[in-house]
Amino acid sequence: MSIELAWEKFINCRDEESRKKLVLHHLPLVKHLAGRVAVKLPTFIQREDLEGYGVIGLMEALDKYDHTLGNSFDSYAYHRIRGAMLDEVRRQNWMPRTAWQKFQQLKSTKERLEGELGRTVTEDILAKEMGIDIEELNQVQSNANKMYLASLDEEVVGGDGSQVRKLDLVEDTNSPDPLSIVEEKETRRLLSQAINNLGERDRLILSLYYTNNLTLKEIGQVLEVTESRVCQLHSQAMKRLRKSLIEMLAS
Repeated sequence: MSIELAWEKFINCRDEESRKKLVLHHLPLVKHLAGRVAVKLPTFIQREDLEGYGVIGLMEALDKYDHTLGNSFDSYAYHRIRGAMLDEVRRQNWMPRTAWQKFQQLKSTKERLEGELGRTVTEDILAKEMGIDIEELNQVQSNANKMYLASLDEEVVGGDGSQVRKLDLVEDTNSPDPLSIVEEKETRRLLSQAINNLGERDRLILSLYYTNNLTLKEIGQVLEVTESRVCQLHSQAMKRLRKSLIEMLAS
């Protein structure tokens, strides 16, 4: 089915198969926007999560789009998808909006000054450039530090120069032996690769279920199919995932 035919059938009768076709066709837009939004956010906010929020925004855009107004769907969906991502980030972020904006200003100002001067800037210079006093600057930095400490998934530079999670640097007296850790990381790598080998629909269902923690019933409402159909699609996706893993381990 061509995109033009999918649009025609969806507009005329809200055809389910056409809706799926349009969602899959516009997934690259979701991925593009997730990449752009992620650049401006703390590193512990995962791009995959943003893509999940964006998919929900894309589906809402399809349901609410009015083609009679003559507006481009891509333009309309752009704002709906981006808005869905930012709305979810704000819901998860404890910082007030004004504090978040101050943090973003601090970050951009510091990066600009260090680029211009070629060195680390002092608090006095930074505060003067932002038009605030040292006390307010310290408060902004304190809020930012609390935000970052809220997640152990943030990546930092390790002793060998590689990127590691803060969680991996926390001492655990009950931690498994190093070989187990290596095996676990290799398993995660293979699992990630196997998921990437799946089709778009399978990845979407697994993302909504395991990343966004939606129930089968909720996924059915999003995809406009029955809960039993979602259960069937989920089972098929898991079978294909297991088959892909087995083939990778055997090669």
